Amino acid sequence: MRTGLIARKMGMTRVYDDLGNHVPVTVLSLEGCQVVAHKTSDIDGYTAVQLGAGEAKPKCTSRAERERFAKAGVTPKMKLVEFRVDADKMIDVGEELSPGHFLPGQKVDVSGTSIGKGFAGSMKRHNFGGLRATHGVSVSHRSHGSTGQCQDPGKVFKGKKMAGHMGAMRRTVQNLEVARIDLDRNLVLIKGAVPGSKGGWVEIRDAVRAGLPQDIIPSAATVADHKAALKATEDAKERAAATAKGSSGNEGGDP
Repeated sequence: MRTGLIARKMGMTRVYDDLGNHVPVTVLSLEGCQVVAHKTSDIDGYTAVQLGAGEAKPKCTSRAERERFAKAGVTPKMKLVEFRVDADKMIDVGEELSPGHFLPGQKVDVSGTSIGKGFAGSMKRHNFGGLRATHGVSVSHRSHGSTGQCQDPGKVFKGKKMAGHMGAMRRTVQNLEVARIDLDRNLVLIKGAVPGSKGGWVEIRDAVRAGLPQDIIPSAATVADHKAALKATEDAKERAAATAKGSSGNEGGDP
């Protein structure tokens, strides 16, 4: 089991695939997603990593939290989430994760807090059909009708669908597809909609109902690994250019 990521929902847009079809995507931004602490089976009874994301103002953070963040070598975070991981997939404290943790085409589960709708009626909340428009119905066209039973049992069963508070609840959408990743801008583009309002925090995990790609990174992809890969690529290009320049210069020389 690998760790997940904490991301901020930026909104929705569209991208185009290789065939020219437009794909609606949700843009998720990784804002300094770093490892803050470890949870071990010896001390805590389970194995997990605690990730933090977003920059919090030090004056809005308690002294104990500031000391804990300073001990981890990270700046104060706005959002903290624990992810259960295997013991061999722990990540060093202070490491920053990158969007390369997921691959395009991979299935993921996204969790967040749905948009709050306030107090809603039964038709909006549960898609009820409502009462008839004529034939004796007056005033209560959008009501939910009868709620209780007869004298036996003489009560309303728990869980009855009625009017009430709608939204603002934790929801998870499974088997969403990663449409694209942007390593330079720390973006993950998810195909379709994800729960939550614009600017809210969401959690991205490997899909529990789908297998992992074969070329997935076993533990986690960090920003340091991405920078090292970029540097290695740039060095290889410089060496190739120098080799090509040297070979072209020797062509016109004396044997």
